[in-house]
Amino acid sequence: MTTTEDKSTEPIPWHLAGNNAPIFDEVTLTDLEVRGAIPTELKGRYFRNGSNPQTGSSEHFFLGDGMIHGIELSDGKAVWYRNRYVRTPCFAHPEKTRIEMMLDPVTLEMDYKNSVANTHVIGHADRILALEEGAFPYVVTKDLDTVGVSDFDGRLTTPMTAHPKVCPATGELLFFGYSALPPFLTYHRADANGTLVQSTEITVTASTMMHDFAVSRNHTIFMDLNMVFDMEAAMTGGMPFKWDDDYPSRFGIMPRAGADADVRWFDVESCYVFHTMNAHDDGDCVVLQGVRIAELWRDNSAIAIGGEVAPEMMPMLHEWRFDLATGAVSERRLDDQACEFPRLAPRDVGIDARYGYVVSASSLGDGQGELLKYELATGAKTAHRFPKGHSPGEPVFVAAAGASNPDDGWVMTYVHDATTDTSYLVVLDASDMAVDPVAEVHVPRRIPTGFHGSWIPDTE
Repeated sequence: MTTTEDKSTEPIPWHLAGNNAPIFDEVTLTDLEVRGAIPTELKGRYFRNGSNPQTGSSEHFFLGDGMIHGIELSDGKAVWYRNRYVRTPCFAHPEKTRIEMMLDPVTLEMDYKNSVANTHVIGHADRILALEEGAFPYVVTKDLDTVGVSDFDGRLTTPMTAHPKVCPATGELLFFGYSALPPFLTYHRADANGTLVQSTEITVTASTMMHDFAVSRNHTIFMDLNMVFDMEAAMTGGMPFKWDDDYPSRFGIMPRAGADADVRWFDVESCYVFHTMNAHDDGDCVVLQGVRIAELWRDNSAIAIGGEVAPEMMPMLHEWRFDLATGAVSERRLDDQACEFPRLAPRDVGIDARYGYVVSASSLGDGQGELLKYELATGAKTAHRFPKGHSPGEPVFVAAAGASNPDDGWVMTYVHDATTDTSYLVVLDASDMAVDPVAEVHVPRRIPTGFHGSWIPDTE
């Protein structure tokens, strides 16, 4: 007689429970309830990507198939809501592990077409790109149909980060790719037309998980931190990175169009940074703001939140100053309130921005749902608090036409209402975050917790 293990009583993993649980149907809804008044100049689509395993299960929160949720706004109306999977080879073969899909066991070459495309969605050079950091980007249409993989006309030979930066001055798309195999880090620049014009290998001593980076108007900043690739973990299909006390945390700064030899490395106190807010030049200094975590994934790659995490281990907004003349580094915490998903106005990328926006870490658990607006020079903040049971995601800033002040515009994100198990797109007045929303577009179903998104306006 044989027996099978009964898993029916096992607890559901955090990343598959509640509003983190995947949904499986793809719908188009046009009869959407609007509360308040949608600003008539908002013409485009808010898209947000996230991990949504089609099988209902994944080894980690970061590993599910990509599903994009979008709402189109035009002339003060909510035209539609759509959700669509990104059709990739990984989506087509759910029975295979990621390492099976990507790695040729004979040549040890990686096939970067094998993406789950689940982390971000951006617009650049009249293309919409669905991104994840281990593979090539995938192009989707404004209706969320998958066009296919992009390797920038054969010029891209490494993965592409899910956090590229668009320079508002030049229109360039600046990004990098990291890999488990050499070259471990490569920096890329694409011009305003989307043509890849620079690919530069950057020397680092190991494969580390570089989720994000930052750019100022003159410099690019890499984060080579303690999260080091582990092949044994990779072969099991889980998260292939672990904390390494022996690997130094450091930031590398190079001229925007520089070479490997131009990189200046600055040692910092051990930490991890998933997401940067911004960077800017200040005389001989480069200033970087980001959400710092004291350590991550020492014993396992679980994502813990709220009361499960010691206060000193929570992610908090910090600022680093790197003096290129003297080599000195200074670090300061801007606030002791835990937060994540930092964003700012796209026009402020690379300059000394006045304002930045984050989601309070309490929104990710059972606490008070909040979006926070920071004055970055002082750390002063304003909160928009949501009703009990309403959990917002990453804030995205959309500038008003002809804005005369840096906060003239709106902040938007999806919000899950646990009391009804439905969701809505909220539009807030960025200049007065504490007041009631300008508008809410209600969707009669839940939009699962996701990662990153963008407002992609209609082009003239």
